Amino acid sequence: MGLKMSPQKRATLVSSSVATLLVLVKLVIGVASGSVAVLASAIDSLLDTLVSLFNFFAIKKAEENPNEVYQYGKGKIQAIAAVIEGTVITMSGFYIIYVAIEKLTHKSETSLLIPSILAMVFSIVVTFLLVQYLLKVAKKTDNLVIKADALHYQTDLWSNAAVLVALGLVSLTGLDAIDAIFGLGIGIFIIYSAYEIIQEGIGILLDRALEGEMVASIGEIISRHPEVTSYHWLRTRTDGTTNFVEFHMVLRPNMLLLEAHRIADEVEDAIQALDTNKKWIITPHFDPYDDELVNDAMLHGKSVSSLKEIID
Repeated sequence: MGLKMSPQKRATLVSSSVATLLVLVKLVIGVASGSVAVLASAIDSLLDTLVSLFNFFAIKKAEENPNEVYQYGKGKIQAIAAVIEGTVITMSGFYIIYVAIEKLTHKSETSLLIPSILAMVFSIVVTFLLVQYLLKVAKKTDNLVIKADALHYQTDLWSNAAVLVALGLVSLTGLDAIDAIFGLGIGIFIIYSAYEIIQEGIGILLDRALEGEMVASIGEIISRHPEVTSYHWLRTRTDGTTNFVEFHMVLRPNMLLLEAHRIADEVEDAIQALDTNKKWIITPHFDPYDDELVNDAMLHGKSVSSLKEIID
């Protein structure tokens, strides 16, 4: 009986396999033809392979159940993977720029234009199909690593198209500098595309709050419950797989604990329905009165005497 593989792990295996195929095709043609643009695309595909394999192990770790040591699970490893992926993409962009400048300086020629053009057409078709598959998985799972992979391969589509245009222009004009100039542009574009991936990963590592619209929806769910007087100290974060929510809700002072838990369960069920693709860890706190000012004072290190002044 075979082990069931999650859609996101299967997606990383598919993307790494496709990237390996493209590396072989582009590397052979790039080295043989001397085209900087094709060689740059081959290097990018090689990095794609390494990153996709790394993503596979990152997702595998992230899906492990919480234990005594990692009590909240290892979901943030996906954010670490995204930052590493973005950094690797940035490094590949700088290398492509370096190779392009070298070609402009030494004025080397590009050969085997027809095989190079056919290789890039093949690459565009295969990459397009892969992007559609990754976008489908990303939409289904809302997985940060898969979204980063899909974004990366989308930039590859543009860079591959640019390489194809460059080879076509070199074939028509005989100006080899066009190949280097396009390679330079691709390098800059790759660096730019990596910024969003790194930014998203760092945001998760720094416990950035959920999107404003999501936070507003959570607040509305809490406040519209007929038995909740008010709420405060709503805090949110995500590790890419699990959303964490904490809040204080004010209930009647004489309410039974059993009733309070029933209300909390109803609120939690409504919040979880906002995004069924994610796991949720929701921690409500029951207050008999609104103690937001006291909590804020404690958060900012106020003294005991200051707290008494606030309460009074």
